[in-house]
Amino acid sequence: MARALRLLAQLMGWAGVAIGLFHVALGNAAIPGAGSAGTTVDSWGRFMGAVFAGYGLAWLWAARQRPIPARAVRWLAGVFLLGGVGRLLSLAVHGWPQWFQIALTVIELVLPAVFFWLADAEERSPRGAVEAVPAGR
Repeated sequence: MARALRLLAQLMGWAGVAIGLFHVALGNAAIPGAGSAGTTVDSWGRFMGAVFAGYGLAWLWAARQRPIPARAVRWLAGVFLLGGVGRLLSLAVHGWPQWFQIALTVIELVLPAVFFWLADAEERSPRGAVEAVPAGR
């Protein structure tokens, strides 16, 4: 379970950085259906892309710790869950979004539960088992 936590944390980190930089670079073009949303939404989207890249860096920081701090995993997973709740609120207020946004909502609501479950996996592992897991540099 410790290895799964480390790999998932690294995946979250690299995905967050890549997605964030994608949004910084492309603005509205990075959001399905938002190509003509205007300059205000483009500015906001690029800013939020930078924030999301920072979120990814926080996951990468956590994944490089020995052991991975359970508290950091829970906080980062909670932020991800809050994003999914935000999408549910949008769905309730504005209706169904583009299909890809629905898939992201499911991921954002399910994956945090996995992280909450795995959060202290490395802290509970014997010291030798933690050292045998590659850092993913």
